[in-house]
Amino acid sequence: MQALRYHFITRREIKTMMIVVNLFAIISAVLFFSKKISPVAFLLSSFLWFALMIAFWYILPMVIYKKSDTFKDRFKATLGNDNFIIENDRGSRQWSWNEFVSTMESPHFFHLYFDTRSFFIVPKDAFTGDDVNAARKILTAKIHK
Repeated sequence: MQALRYHFITRREIKTMMIVVNLFAIISAVLFFSKKISPVAFLLSSFLWFALMIAFWYILPMVIYKKSDTFKDRFKATLGNDNFIIENDRGSRQWSWNEFVSTMESPHFFHLYFDTRSFFIVPKDAFTGDDVNAARKILTAKIHK
């Protein structure tokens, strides 16, 4: 769930919308405290802010997580020199590194993007010891933003 939250929060359109909503909330608070707007307008803007934060932080990741069986499977991932291989009980698939357009690192995951909407999440706790640093080096060397 945390990886999906980071994915949504880092999208440009969501960042822009959150900035606009936050500015709207701040402006409405200033106008309310300077008695230029009614309490109803201030409460409405506050409700909008809370609704968006709850939607992007809880509801949207939960809906995506429950809808996709991929998040519930157990995988084995191999970061090779020429390709990325992922395996589970039903089979395996490999991609060459040039099929990925970007990578992002969040506190607990590596995000490997095919495009802005398709991606893999590789948990860092799957690596032992200094393997996280080795994986970071491979990903930054092989996937060019």
